[in-house]
Amino acid sequence: MMVSSIPDIISVILISLGAFSLFVGGVGIVRLPDFYTRSHAITKSDTLGIMLVLAGLAVYEGMNVNSFKLVVAIIFVAIANPTGTHALARAGFKYGLRPWPWPWFRRKKKKKVQL
Repeated sequence: MMVSSIPDIISVILISLGAFSLFVGGVGIVRLPDFYTRSHAITKSDTLGIMLVLAGLAVYEGMNVNSFKLVVAIIFVAIANPTGTHALARAGFKYGLRPWPWPWFRRKKKKKVQL
């Protein structure tokens, strides 16, 4: 199969960038140390990846009802993914789940210098 038209090229680029973003999110969830950094990485990369893949599919499909449904799905993902992750992170914090380097959360007292 030979990709020849401009919409086909654009859709391949968008889908490839989306797949790369999803891969980076998968690596981030394995490499990062705690719940908050993992949820941050997976939310950002998965939201971007899903939106790029759906945009590539919408460009490939052309102007019809299916493209409109894909655009509605993109809008839903853009709203729902960050909102859901924020709710999970807030619930984890209220439950008592602490961030990874917890002492950085506290302020250090400054030492007074005597002259």
